[in-house]
Amino acid sequence: MKPDKKMDIEAILADLESYRPKRRGWLWRSGRDTRRTVGPFDYTDCSDPLRRSVPLPAAAAYFAGIDPQPNATITTEIASGRFEDDIRRMRMAAWHGADHIMVIRTAGQSHMDGLIEGTPQGVGGVPITRKQIRAQRKALDLIEDEVGRPINYHSYVSGVAGPEIAVLFAEEGVNGAHQDPQYNVLYRNVNMVRSFVDAAEAKRIMAWAGIVQIDGAHNANATARQAWKVMPELMVQHAINCAFSVKAGMPKDRICLSTVPPTAPPAPRMRLDLPYAVALRELFRDFKMRAQQNTKYMTSSTREATVTHTLDLLISALTSADIQSTITPDEGRNVPWHIYNMEGVDTARQALCGLDGIKELVALRRHEPPMADAVRELKERAVLFMEEMIEAGGYFAAVERGMFVDSGRYPERQGDGIVRQANGGVGAGAVFARDPDYLAPVTAHFGFNNTAAYGPEAERNPASLVDGCTLENPDKIVYVDELDPEDNVTRRLEETAELRDGSRVKPEMEWAGDGWVQTILFLPVADRLARAAALEIGARMGLRDVEVIHAEPLHPAEGTRVEIKGRFDAALVLSELSVPPEPDLLDEDEIRAAVKRRPIRIVAATVGEDEHSVGLREIIDIKHGGVEGFGIECHCLGTSVPLEKLVDAAVEYDADAVLASMIISHDDIHYRNMRRLHELAVEKGVRQRLAIVCGGSQVSPEIAARQGVDAGFGRGTKGRHVASFLVRKLCG
Repeated sequence: MKPDKKMDIEAILADLESYRPKRRGWLWRSGRDTRRTVGPFDYTDCSDPLRRSVPLPAAAAYFAGIDPQPNATITTEIASGRFEDDIRRMRMAAWHGADHIMVIRTAGQSHMDGLIEGTPQGVGGVPITRKQIRAQRKALDLIEDEVGRPINYHSYVSGVAGPEIAVLFAEEGVNGAHQDPQYNVLYRNVNMVRSFVDAAEAKRIMAWAGIVQIDGAHNANATARQAWKVMPELMVQHAINCAFSVKAGMPKDRICLSTVPPTAPPAPRMRLDLPYAVALRELFRDFKMRAQQNTKYMTSSTREATVTHTLDLLISALTSADIQSTITPDEGRNVPWHIYNMEGVDTARQALCGLDGIKELVALRRHEPPMADAVRELKERAVLFMEEMIEAGGYFAAVERGMFVDSGRYPERQGDGIVRQANGGVGAGAVFARDPDYLAPVTAHFGFNNTAAYGPEAERNPASLVDGCTLENPDKIVYVDELDPEDNVTRRLEETAELRDGSRVKPEMEWAGDGWVQTILFLPVADRLARAAALEIGARMGLRDVEVIHAEPLHPAEGTRVEIKGRFDAALVLSELSVPPEPDLLDEDEIRAAVKRRPIRIVAATVGEDEHSVGLREIIDIKHGGVEGFGIECHCLGTSVPLEKLVDAAVEYDADAVLASMIISHDDIHYRNMRRLHELAVEKGVRQRLAIVCGGSQVSPEIAARQGVDAGFGRGTKGRHVASFLVRKLCG
């Protein structure tokens, strides 16, 4: 590639079925901890420089464009849903210093119940497909040569398709992956036995491929109601996955703890989070540390997110971080602008360079109060937690008792932990003992494989019995290209050809030619009026789908800062504005209390011929604030469920409500499905006691009411919206 030329996406896609990655396995930055002079300054905590990069603004303006590179691998998360546009953002991120590209941002691979081939972008987010991986790995191979540094590519190995995805990643040169069986159990309700058996196989494959593993313990403090109280549990979760990974054959230098400081300002962060960082690094000194920003308390303020990120970086500099993750400032508002990926990486680069040598200048009072007492107490609480877990009968029994993600500071219990059953969940009963003559002639296979009967070479390498499996002989891989004749990369590239050939330009947020712009306004009115005025400004500018992406009162009477996608110069007459009513949501504690007094049971499904599942899971799953997090009992029937089966299941489970997801709207099928749900409930004599709730991108409250159902929810719906409705409808 030429630095002054745009990346040729068509060239990346050409002959993709024959492309093989240049390398496999994770690579750390070279030249780490090397004292070196860069420009007029001496550095102690730097790695080798980039061949090409975009320096920080101050460097370009005042310091002759120097670009010192910190020791830590720097992460950015990129996944807009159109991989051809993500490739361009990856190139920009690499020039800004990112060498760990995580493609997990929206849908999350853990939602998938099977291996996906082709590129069905309509799944509802970012399915990790072979074509996407291969195209992006091919692009990153070129970007590596351009910037002069290896770029590590990363995604999820979780869900009930974990081992298959691990094989896919090993085949396609993926370098890093999240893999933690506890994540599956706690946040996706995957059966415990299935999750750990799958993890053993996946970890063995990852070890063969040299893939770095990042665990998922940090999700506890992203899910617990009071995140700073779960620090002892976080250490126990780290310990379980580290020990399990080592037993499965992963080397310790490929096992990374996902360390997330559990608090955020205005909490006293250093007093709470720094002792935790010290305790964690002392207990797990043989493993690697991946430091990530806390998203639990992130709002839509980019300034607030950046300050929190900078304090996280200070903790990393005072202790250690082998991988420094950069959750973008827009994570809190889910607007994945190109610019914020770069700003997140630049924040890490700027802060870490500014903190260079800090451990030579200051020392932690490790063995003096209050640090010594805080570190010791955290370790003791973690050890006692582990001992109680063992006494309870082990991890499975402890989860059944709700010991994990309880918001009490151990040994205190609040009784709000996640409860799963060892014999329940997704994939229950799907694990079977191997027969005595079991043989799988594949590389990196975990467990007994009866290979000794075929000689020493077969025992050392079972795949030799079949002239190599796909891990050793990639020519055996079956490459599947596009599945959808309409929604595919070729059609999308045709639509943006004039924008990519340099003849035209349009602003963009995440996709080529999407046309979004961002404008910051100050309006001298209170919050609710300011939001309404900003929407009106955008509409009068001629923008479509105007959104307020951030609103921040600067004074309750004097005015509000608002960010929208647009710009407007004229003043508005406030009395002429139509101000939408405040969303009438119940307080989360109020919802939990109501459900505790009057339990609610629901059945849910994506109905008809609809295969979309991610949106429904977002409403149900506890990880994303779904209704089960409020204590509502959920039975999910999956996708493409006949309407009558959904109503019958409601009768069978004695459910109080049904949740029906319907994305497909061709020929107004969503109208007919809603109407038919109502009619079936009437025919079966359960309509009076059964609440019917429908949701989807084309569903609105008005449409739902006209079809006879109780409520309709469209874009932007969260679990709290649905839970508020259910409590009001069912609990009085």
